[in-house]
Amino acid sequence: MVPIWLENPKASEEDVAACRAMIRQGSRTFFAASLLLPCAVRSPAYTLYAFCRFADDEVDGEDSEKDAVARLRERLALAYEGRPLPTATDRAFADMVARYAIPRAIPEALLEGLGWDTEGRRYEDLSGVFAYSARVAATVGAMMTLLMGVRDPATLARACDLGVAMQITNICRDIGEDARMGRIYMPLAWMREEGLDPDAWLADPVFDDRIARVVARMLAAADVLYTRAEAGIAKLPFGCRPGILAARIMYAEIGRVIEANGLDSVSQRAYVPGRRKLELLARAFATAPLVPKAEPIEPLAETRFLVEAVEAHQLGRVRPDPARTAWWDLNRRVVWVLDLFERLGQREISASDRGRGASFVRLET
Repeated sequence: MVPIWLENPKASEEDVAACRAMIRQGSRTFFAASLLLPCAVRSPAYTLYAFCRFADDEVDGEDSEKDAVARLRERLALAYEGRPLPTATDRAFADMVARYAIPRAIPEALLEGLGWDTEGRRYEDLSGVFAYSARVAATVGAMMTLLMGVRDPATLARACDLGVAMQITNICRDIGEDARMGRIYMPLAWMREEGLDPDAWLADPVFDDRIARVVARMLAAADVLYTRAEAGIAKLPFGCRPGILAARIMYAEIGRVIEANGLDSVSQRAYVPGRRKLELLARAFATAPLVPKAEPIEPLAETRFLVEAVEAHQLGRVRPDPARTAWWDLNRRVVWVLDLFERLGQREISASDRGRGASFVRLET
């Protein structure tokens, strides 16, 4: 029963269009997959992504990262007070959190996770990695679920599972890249169990069988959560399922590529070629109606606070959920997405032919 009616919206159509443009330029794969979502969900999803991308860029691009996080918290507070800064992203975000009754605790947790990055925080065990992933990824999954008009605790818990699984996949893919920036996201206890001193390895990050075993354990943990998440996808509005299932399948595929690379993500970075994405997208469309439902499972201890924040949040005056989409409209969107993925694949082939290598298109959440 969302979204909520807004008597005095802050954003204009131009503001929303600016958020859409940010997506199209910043993540072509996310933009393509988003076309599977109903229009009523797609537009606020662009706003959500624009906010997350802006926050991430602010932290990465500042000399004083901690100051950047503090300023982002101030902007978030203004948005929730209905006094956003005069930018397209701020105005659109302020409307989005009000219209879809998004508890402030959720984007605050996202900023907290960015703050942990600026501190160079490390995580002793898998629970610590889950806690970090809950903030930087499960928060996005929870907010996306609210944009779809779903506030059921069990479905939100599964959305958080999916976010955590995706973040663990990201960590496994980026181990070498993170190490070269002085960062470790692998569980430190797992490294020590393999006879690795985290600080010594960070000083000279090389791949060997010990790192391979740590990566394998992390991918196995992600796979458990990907499987749990499917029960939540089955409870989303029908028109939303293909897009979310596509994201789940394509991210899990990154793990399969890492395995095919011998679990080495120190000296190389796994990517899923455009043609393979096209195959996975077709699979998502074909199997979305068949995703099985399951008995409710308790949320991860590390994501429970996000589910509870939604349960405690008061709704205002609402209107019917717009996320249910007719079959004919879904089919039309699929044609556009298939065409776009095919063109992305052709770009990669052309780049390879010119000797520049296949372009990597990152799937964002």
